[in-house]
Amino acid sequence: MANIGQFTRDGETFTGVINTLALKAKATIQPNDKANDLAPDFRVYAGGAEIGAAWVKTSKGERAYLSVKLDDPSFAGAIYCRLIELSNGQHRLLWSR
Repeated sequence: MANIGQFTRDGETFTGVINTLALKAKATIQPNDKANDLAPDFRVYAGGAEIGAAWVKTSKGERAYLSVKLDDPSFAGAIYCRLIELSNGQHRLLWSR
């Protein structure tokens, strides 16, 4: 898995950076007011534009993480990644094909 982002958490909001070959941006992952059960738990923003969404999931090891979908006009298609918490309280955005 490739590390494409680093985030810190402040309350329910995550703030950090996303770095891919096509996108280098400061980003926030903010709670979403869900209109229904299928709506994402969070929205991802960069430079004032919404670039993705995230859903709370639980791993087989019973650890919570965010399943993140990012999309940008510079991408060939949407990419899927996971925001996981490290032991030091930092969060990493990990992508795998």
